[in-house]
Amino acid sequence: MNHIFNKVEYTQRRQALRSNMTEPEKKLWQILRGKQMGVKFRRQHGIGHYIADFYCPELKLVIEVDGDSHESLDAQAYDTIRHDFMTSLGITTLRFTNDEVMNHLDGVHHHLTQYLNAQNQA
Repeated sequence: MNHIFNKVEYTQRRQALRSNMTEPEKKLWQILRGKQMGVKFRRQHGIGHYIADFYCPELKLVIEVDGDSHESLDAQAYDTIRHDFMTSLGITTLRFTNDEVMNHLDGVHHHLTQYLNAQNQA
C-alpha cells in the first residue's frame, strides 16, 4: 500500500497551515485538543494529497471548517471529489461553516459529542 498519510512533499504546507490557522479553526481546536472530546485529534493532517483541518485516526473522522469560498460551484465540486476520496478510505467527514464555529460553538460541540457518543456505542 502506498504511503497515504502526511506525505513528505506536503510537510511545509501542513506546517504553514498549522502556523496560520483561521480564527474558526483556532476556536474549534480549543475544544478538540488534548483529548477533551475523549479521542485524539490531529490538526492539518495529510491524507493523500489533501490536508484535513482535523483528523481523528481512531475513528477515521475528518472535521472540516468551511469558509465562504466553499460556496462556489467549483469549490463544491472539489469538496465532492475530496469527500468521495475520504469515503473510499473509510473516512467520515463532518463539515461546519465558519459561522457555525464562531457564533454557535455550543451547537457544534453538541453535534460532535452526539456523533462521538454514537461511535462509542456502535
